[in-house]
Amino acid sequence: MTDLSHLVQHGHVIEVRVTPRASRNAVSCEGGVIKVTVTTVPEGGKANAEVVRLLAKALGIAKSRLTLLRGASGRDKVFRID
Repeated sequence: MTDLSHLVQHGHVIEVRVTPRASRNAVSCEGGVIKVTVTTVPEGGKANAEVVRLLAKALGIAKSRLTLLRGASGRDKVFRID
C-alpha cells in the first residue's frame, strides 16, 4: 500500500485510475498517477465503495472525507478531500 498522506489537504482534488476485477486490492503511484486496483466487480457501486475505502486508508483519512466529483461509471475518477 502506497503512503499518499502528503496529498491530504482540505479541498485538494486528486485524480485516480481504477482497475476493477484485479487479482488483488492495491494503491500505487506511478509517474504521478494514482492507480487503484480492486477485486470487486463494477456493478451497483461496489467497486467505487472499495476504491473509497482503499484510497482513504492510503491517505490516512476517514472515508467520509472523500467526495467523488467525476467518474462514477468510468475508470478515471476525480475525488475531493473535504
